Amino acid sequence: MSEPLDAIDARILDLLQQDASLSIADIAAKVGLSSSPAWRRIERLKKAGVIKQQVTLLDHEKLGLTFEVFASVKLQLPSRENLEKFEAAVTKWPEVVDCATVTGAVDYMLRVITKDMHAYDDFLRDKMLGLGLVSDVQSRIVMRAAKRTTAAPLELIAGDLEG
Repeated sequence: MSEPLDAIDARILDLLQQDASLSIADIAAKVGLSSSPAWRRIERLKKAGVIKQQVTLLDHEKLGLTFEVFASVKLQLPSRENLEKFEAAVTKWPEVVDCATVTGAVDYMLRVITKDMHAYDDFLRDKMLGLGLVSDVQSRIVMRAAKRTTAAPLELIAGDLEG
């Protein structure tokens, strides 16, 4: 980013993380600016890639998507080609809402959401194991989420923004 973030930028980001539907006028009032400067800051943050996208968060349970699993995935041979094939496949599977390459005994951690255990079994058999790349999957069924957020922890950089 060409211009460093300041405390007002951080406050704008915090407000947008809490409610992206706020109007420019509402954001401006909450950060002590008029609408035009607030809009310019938001546009600058978008152009810089700090604001990647604005989305609506849905209640999975109310949609009937109540089965959540963290799956540890080990590939048979974690070569560059197999890693790329697996990652390309994961991007096409709507059940996978998060996928990360990790260190340790497994190659990937996936967060998978489906309707029920049977849908997860179908996903596992037909999609993940159907690739022919996976040697082991350890599934951890989520009983209850103790914390869930999509917000970046802006307070960790707050000291950098003062001054």
